[in-house]
Amino acid sequence: MPTRSLLLSRRDIDFLLYDWLDVQSLTSRKRFAEHARETFDAVLDVCADLAEEKFAPHNKKNDTDEPEIADGEVRLNPEVKPALDALAETGLLAATADAEVGGLQLPQVIQTACAAWFAAANIATWSYAMLTIANANLLLEHGSAKQVEMFVRPMLEGRFHGTMCLSEPQAGSSLADISTRAEPRDDGTYRIFGNKMWISGGDHELGENIVHLVLAKIPGGPPGVKGISLFLVPKYLVAEDGSLADRNDVVVAGLNHKMGYRGTVNTLLNFGEGAHTPSGQAGAVGYLVGEPHRGLASMFHMMNEARVGVGMGATALGYTGYLKSLAYARDRTQGRLPAAKDPASPPVALTAHADVRRMLLAQKSFVEGSLALILFCGKLLDDQRTAETEAERARISLLLDVLTPIAKSWPSQWCLHANDLAIQIHGGYGYTREYDVEQHYRDNRLNPIHEGTHGIQAIDLLGRKTTIANGAALGALEALIRSTVDRSRTAGTEAAELGAELDGALTRLIDVTRRLHAEPDTNLKLANASVYLEAAGHIVLAWIWLEQFLAAGTGDDDLRRGKRHTARYFYRYELPRTRPQLDLLATLDDTTVDLDPDWL
Repeated sequence: MPTRSLLLSRRDIDFLLYDWLDVQSLTSRKRFAEHARETFDAVLDVCADLAEEKFAPHNKKNDTDEPEIADGEVRLNPEVKPALDALAETGLLAATADAEVGGLQLPQVIQTACAAWFAAANIATWSYAMLTIANANLLLEHGSAKQVEMFVRPMLEGRFHGTMCLSEPQAGSSLADISTRAEPRDDGTYRIFGNKMWISGGDHELGENIVHLVLAKIPGGPPGVKGISLFLVPKYLVAEDGSLADRNDVVVAGLNHKMGYRGTVNTLLNFGEGAHTPSGQAGAVGYLVGEPHRGLASMFHMMNEARVGVGMGATALGYTGYLKSLAYARDRTQGRLPAAKDPASPPVALTAHADVRRMLLAQKSFVEGSLALILFCGKLLDDQRTAETEAERARISLLLDVLTPIAKSWPSQWCLHANDLAIQIHGGYGYTREYDVEQHYRDNRLNPIHEGTHGIQAIDLLGRKTTIANGAALGALEALIRSTVDRSRTAGTEAAELGAELDGALTRLIDVTRRLHAEPDTNLKLANASVYLEAAGHIVLAWIWLEQFLAAGTGDDDLRRGKRHTARYFYRYELPRTRPQLDLLATLDDTTVDLDPDWL
């Protein structure tokens, strides 16, 4: 691994994992007892090296050599498969899985840090692995023992790949309106008929098989989302001995060419159109996962993992863009400071200009804050899995409920803005394909829509997550933030001042939330949910930065000085954004509700 990578900062990751989150303490728990910090460091080293050597070199080629259909097969950039095979050889596809299924039982927080390296290096190639891991994790939680043996083990070994098939051409994000149907057969299987749109990794030749997790409705079930079931639909059927059998009736009907993630094949899939008829019966063979009509609840296991994964990917893209713009600004000399009167004086580095420093500080606050948030969520998953009491597990579950929409959407919005600033710092060169930052921006622009749009996450946060158990989830978050504020009061004058700012913003958020929930008109209450999400996200990130400020202590090295100064920036430039947002929310403004579409 190079001393100073342009993908991520290992010093920052070590600070977050060990100085702040105290991840080493996890090794005292039974599940992680076989590990030590040396194990964690070795795994991180392997991932950083593999990301630099196998993933990063073909990132631009992924962007220019898009997937195509030739002779009925999807063809990808040939460098994708060797990279994924190298990743599979490390065993890290099974990083967090139980030892009983070949897993390493590493903490989720370590796996998340590893994933960030690959996403920063090549988000398109990493997406195949990310989807496969999330697919396998869902089946480990909700699948049958046979499904785990026949499909999960090969995925964790890198032989099979996985997808999630939710959206349909006519329904988009409105899952209540899906029309894919699953007809039961006497042998306990189902036949799947329908179409699925925007399916990443939907067809390729990267492995032996593709395991599709498909949402469909069994005829006669309840209407809407309550009638949705979940099915495992492989590209190739698998015989009892584990060998591949007939081709299933799943056909790629077309490819979608997006502005980013161009190396991740994105497909329209047709199920049961008759191109293949396994066992001589029409329809794609599917196997029910979990209980009938409970499919969406099961799928949320993968969706929530993928949502945090999207936030992690957005963070990684923002982070590498920041490091590349920082390196450019340090090397590029241009112009002179306003006080310089002699035109013959030498030009200064871009980092000498205050406005460039502002843009760099903004990026640093967004990307380092987002990385801390994503790693914190990973640590919460470890705590949830290994907590000693049911009460503690319930508390952590509530925290994850309320933080997940923020962890998905805040990095997707603000790390994208970091990419925007990275382009600006590069000047005219930033807008050319010669430099990486314009691709990072295009790749990251997809994340505000991945796994639920910004607006969907906002409605989820305000409409559902803040009302769970009579507000217990928001109460758990409030208690967590208040505990940090309490610690700040005895950590020095500046820490106490930051804590007081955060305390006031949090109090205002809680008051406005109560005001919104007192409104009986649901349409009006949720009309500005996106504004609420942005304000709540900024307050959560202010908490993250106060935590980092406290963890940095009085350390005199550049990293800790940088942490404290970036916290100052966030509190002076970013947290104040929430004041007019919360003021607007408190008025229950009806501007968008009362708009007649004919006026547009």
